[in-house]
Amino acid sequence: MAEGRGATPETERLVQAPLFVALTRPQMRAGVTYPFFVINAVITTEAFLLIRSPWVLALALALHGVSVVMGREEPRWIDLWLLRRMRCPRVGNFAFWRCNSYRP
Repeated sequence: MAEGRGATPETERLVQAPLFVALTRPQMRAGVTYPFFVINAVITTEAFLLIRSPWVLALALALHGVSVVMGREEPRWIDLWLLRRMRCPRVGNFAFWRCNSYRP
């Protein structure tokens, strides 16, 4: 039930409206987000070109499995991690302060 002043049957129905999840989730491929799918393909291709062994597919499956497990709670985890790396890089004195401190 909607609590508060002015709660009418119309506003109560609006408060209880279901969320259409397809519009709020990122684009997915094989259970992972599309950017991670591309990153996984690039890493696997580079590893195959360097190692020249079909065992590289095990690496791809392991990376994919980790992403599926991490993506259950927050599907955009790779996007958030990449954004943090781009916007908040580590500063020179990170080892001393164990945080990004801009004072000596």
